[in-house]
Amino acid sequence: MASLPAPAAAEPDRNCPLCPRLAEFRNQARAREPDWHNSPVASFGEATAQLLIVGLAPGLQGANRTGRPFTGDYAGDLLYATLLEYGFARGVYQARPDDGLKLVDCRISNAVRCVPPQNKPLPAEINTCRQFLATTIATMPKLRAVVLLGRIAHDSTLKALSLRSAAAPFSHGAVHKAGKIKLYDSYHCSRYNTNTRVLTPEMFRNVFATVRKDLDN
Repeated sequence: MASLPAPAAAEPDRNCPLCPRLAEFRNQARAREPDWHNSPVASFGEATAQLLIVGLAPGLQGANRTGRPFTGDYAGDLLYATLLEYGFARGVYQARPDDGLKLVDCRISNAVRCVPPQNKPLPAEINTCRQFLATTIATMPKLRAVVLLGRIAHDSTLKALSLRSAAAPFSHGAVHKAGKIKLYDSYHCSRYNTNTRVLTPEMFRNVFATVRKDLDN
């Protein structure tokens, strides 16, 4: 009997070579800042969580520096404050991975696991990294809700779930169904989006208020 192929990993290797441009950018960062994480950033939170949050990619001075998603930059300030408010985290967020903050029935990941130049991954890099996102989703047996932060996270997650984009167009506050899972769209909680009022803290909180209500029902 032929052996079955090994399942795809949920996280890339520390020296993942799959995207040459990102690998080169990572090596440059390692040479410049050897004390930083400068590696693919693994998902944060338990695989048994009901809620998964999917961002775009690690920020250069945020998760790429600290090694924990959304930790060390403005996007994390807003995200973790909101998670604490709605009971998806406990502790105190202090923008470092050893601050003791714990997620509660929640996991955080990214569509692209390595930091891209100018925070802009190429389409080929998004496609290549999707295998890790797809495996992350597939290995969360209790998953019921996925919050998609921005259009790239939305589009890549739809493809990971084999959903057509026309059936679930991106729109802030929209809710789509994917079998037993609900997908919740939000603009990304970046400083640019909040500074330009594309996304206000109230708009962001409203997304998680909806998730909280749905999961509690």
